[in-house]
Amino acid sequence: MGKMEDSLARFIDLPVIADPRGNLCVAEGGRHVPFDIARVYYLYDVPSGSIRAGHAHKALHQLLIAVSGSFDVTLHNGHRSETVTLNRPHRGLLIGPMLWRDLDNFSSGSVCVVLASLAYDEADYIRDFGDFQAAARR
Repeated sequence: MGKMEDSLARFIDLPVIADPRGNLCVAEGGRHVPFDIARVYYLYDVPSGSIRAGHAHKALHQLLIAVSGSFDVTLHNGHRSETVTLNRPHRGLLIGPMLWRDLDNFSSGSVCVVLASLAYDEADYIRDFGDFQAAARR
């Protein structure tokens, strides 16, 4: 696991089994991913210019992986923001609770896989940025 000093972004490099027939990447909850995986979903066929996410979570942890192509993730903690590009199928971006996220700049054919620590719960979402900023400053 890697973390840049004072960075909002925390990366996890997943193990890769290299093989001439094609590489295999592994992500096991509680081993490679620092939480039990309760849900997996993916974004694909995102139209050019679209922005996905636009919310924060109160308790959920996620690992975002660009398994194909690339996209940008902008994180905001209520005080400052940081944008990173995901473009490696073996490197995930760990996002903890109370970080606002926006995903954009999707390349053609990109696929974003998300490993989540909890099942879907609408009550865990903060969908208004003003509400998020107020909660983050408490």
